[in-house]
Amino acid sequence: MTWEVVIGLETHTQLQTQSKIFSGAATAFGAAPNAQACAVDIALPGVLPVLNREAVVCAIRFGLAVDAQIASRSIFARKNYFYPDLPKGYQISQFEIPVVSGGGITIRVGESEKFVRLTRAHLEEDAGKSLHEDFHGKTGIDLNRAGTPLLEIVSEPDMSSATEAVAYARALHGLVTWIGICDGNMQEGSFRCDANVSVRRPGAPLGTRREIKNLNSFRFLEQAINYEIQWQINEIEEGRAIRQATVLFDPDTGETRAMRSKEDAQDYRYFPDPDLLPLEIKAGWIDEVKAGLPELPAAMQQRFVKDYGLSAYDAVTLTATRDTARYFEDAVTGAGKVNAKLCANWVMGEIAARLNKADLEIAAAPVSAAQLAGVILRIADNTLSNKIARDVFDALWNGEGRDADVVIETKGLKQITDTGAIEKIIDEILAANQKSVEEFRAGKEKAFNALVGQAMKATKGKANPQQVNELLRARLAG
Repeated sequence: MTWEVVIGLETHTQLQTQSKIFSGAATAFGAAPNAQACAVDIALPGVLPVLNREAVVCAIRFGLAVDAQIASRSIFARKNYFYPDLPKGYQISQFEIPVVSGGGITIRVGESEKFVRLTRAHLEEDAGKSLHEDFHGKTGIDLNRAGTPLLEIVSEPDMSSATEAVAYARALHGLVTWIGICDGNMQEGSFRCDANVSVRRPGAPLGTRREIKNLNSFRFLEQAINYEIQWQINEIEEGRAIRQATVLFDPDTGETRAMRSKEDAQDYRYFPDPDLLPLEIKAGWIDEVKAGLPELPAAMQQRFVKDYGLSAYDAVTLTATRDTARYFEDAVTGAGKVNAKLCANWVMGEIAARLNKADLEIAAAPVSAAQLAGVILRIADNTLSNKIARDVFDALWNGEGRDADVVIETKGLKQITDTGAIEKIIDEILAANQKSVEEFRAGKEKAFNALVGQAMKATKGKANPQQVNELLRARLAG
């Protein structure tokens, strides 16, 4: 029986500021427990919060990047709940009037595009952290994260599969790192998602949703949503009702489990924070921030298609991160626009595979964009075959030469393009492989491929493959 899946994501993005949102305490990761918790963070009596201007700048940058409305006046509220790692007994957040409203992000799944609408993005402070390990059955409280600035980005329930949700999360992750408001480190908790998932019959009202909390990897996000979808379908088909709840995902079992019944907004008893004035953002401030924005991914994708003749898929892949886009364009600068597609293929292929295997980011690639451009130029002028080019690339990756030309010279890897030399080798191959010659003339194409392989082997892969093919066919036809 057919089911429709409805998914919305709430993403907590840690803003890349030097200090916390309402205090001067540091936000650096990895400090000793409670070493970065000041009087404001631990809520000592009499302290007052002071809003961090840079956190507001980050919110404005995001609003501009997603074409949203930036409120000229927004307010902070107290979100009341009690938990050991929340020293004030409330979290300072935004409720009725967020700093950013609307906007959206275009995602690509395969060859299809989809626009995911955003509901809002609001500023808030993070809570501390409860530590349950190595305390002999007790719980430790680390308040270093308390007061860390967050931008909570809430999507509309526009996604209908785990694949779309991951595509949205990746696009959002790429955008917030691109515009410099978040370092994107998911392992350190800088970017984490809550997924609201429900199922329904086609055309029926929205089903009861369950919220999967604190997913800090794209793989876990996909696994958790897929498990939750199937769990809800099974429950309904077996006659049980879905109850609104907050759930956690266990990576070890691949299952979600209920943590508590899901709260509604009224349960938090929101009210305006009397210690903070309304946030006022004038048009001039927005213009100032806008002037400092880099070229955004969507605009760059259009430019890559127009200027370099790339496909939309290639353009999206190459703009997944700002560093990848920069690397590609630097390679094109060295190799020329005429070789842009070849540069794209190498960045998305060999470079991406090597980085993945070595667990490196492209900014740390052992082969620079200029070195890659050197390899591309030697492929383009027929100095290197694609196969030998990979040998040159290997040498550069392993630090065995400063550029492609040096490696080619020292290792004797120049491609053989002399027609006479290739014809002589082909004649020797034909004489030594009469059986393959007879099979080819009898209509077996595989025999031709075997002869090509023998010729390439005889030249140690240095012969121009296209010339080998053409000359060999000419000889066999003669």
